[in-house]
Amino acid sequence: MTLWQPILLSAILTFIAGAVIFMAMPWHKKDWSKVSDEQGVSNALRGLAPGRYNLPHCPDQAAFKDPAMKQKFEDGPHAFITIVPSGLPAMGPKLGLMFAYNVSVAVVCAYIVSRTAAPDADYLAIFRISGAVAFVAYGMAYLQESVWFGRPWSATVKTFLDALIYSLLTGGAFGWLA
Repeated sequence: MTLWQPILLSAILTFIAGAVIFMAMPWHKKDWSKVSDEQGVSNALRGLAPGRYNLPHCPDQAAFKDPAMKQKFEDGPHAFITIVPSGLPAMGPKLGLMFAYNVSVAVVCAYIVSRTAAPDADYLAIFRISGAVAFVAYGMAYLQESVWFGRPWSATVKTFLDALIYSLLTGGAFGWLA
């Protein structure tokens, strides 16, 4: 718990940076596209419970041998869909969860720093360790989203830019206060 100051400072800094990135910076503006028949797609999806869906839905490997299933994949579209509850998004809980995530990343950074850095480690040593851990925590999981679920590689690269910013802030906070 001696690292509570850099934990809180880095969580606050990354939370603020995330808000600035998503509200003021232009690089995520085109991560999502509008479907050509928004109302028709909405009507088709209406009634689905919140959750994750895919289409065509292939329940197991054996189903890939069925000619009808193969045809569904050939005809397309092939999609991964996330349905969230209807209504205006409640930003308060989402912001609270994001801050909790930032704190969680900082706690992991603190643990790794406390186990790997010498007690008299200098700023740069602590910066490198905590910054590297933060970069992995904020960015690397998106690679598998691009590999397996069609997340555009451009969005993943932009997320790496976000992760770099967050890791520099985290490394700076830990280097300064640890």
